[in-house]
Amino acid sequence: MTDHAKGVALITGASGGIGAVYAERLAARGYDLILTARNRDRLEAVAETVRGASGRTVEAVAADMADGPGLRRVEDRLRGDAAITLLVNNAGFGSAAPMLQADPDAMERMIGVNVTAVTRLACAAAPAFVARGHGAIINVASTVALNPELLNGVYGASKAYVLAFTQSLQHELAPKGVRIQAVLPGATATEFWNVAGVGGHRNLPASIVMTPADLVAAALAGFDAGEVITIPPLENGDAWSALDAARLELAAQLGAAIPASRYRVARAAAA
Repeated sequence: MTDHAKGVALITGASGGIGAVYAERLAARGYDLILTARNRDRLEAVAETVRGASGRTVEAVAADMADGPGLRRVEDRLRGDAAITLLVNNAGFGSAAPMLQADPDAMERMIGVNVTAVTRLACAAAPAFVARGHGAIINVASTVALNPELLNGVYGASKAYVLAFTQSLQHELAPKGVRIQAVLPGATATEFWNVAGVGGHRNLPASIVMTPADLVAAALAGFDAGEVITIPPLENGDAWSALDAARLELAAQLGAAIPASRYRVARAAAA
């Protein structure tokens, strides 16, 4: 693709970690960038670094994805800027607190960022991409989408939503020319682990912690390969393929006019 064809990538949560690496890598691939995050100073620093290294146009837009007006500004940009060809839904946060110890207000904010913002931004971008017959949406989920017993239950559920939402978007939008990908990182060396209450990623076994640079490199390799679901730490890719095939096989068995026989037998015995 030519630089002109690549257009502009809008990346949320771009003030550090995975989002900042996406900014570096996409700029190196020839995208101009719109970067969003809550912290204006850190966001501007990332924008300046990427701008200097790549020579691309990099715009920093301070916006909190948990804040209605901030989220709406980014939505409006996605709807109205015809140069945007790629949305990277990266903003998010999590927790390791058990449900019985979790702050409900913090959980509500998590849902706002991890679920509501991801949904609204994808819904803002998709019609424009479909109208032009091209574009791409990358949603950053987590391996906890497949392992909800790990970490906080609301966090796992929110990332399971991102996975299911991505699969639905693929079904609906791929035939219309829009590329869709979900990236499922495992433990990654970012500030996430400070927020989650673990005390930092250095308190985790080094053997399971991936660098953001390696994570994004793998994610983009998966994108280049046409993957819809990319799981960078998963060595046996066939394991995911088998799980997804089993899901689709099960889905074909989920509609019936009468209950399954095991429930009819149980009802008869109770009578």
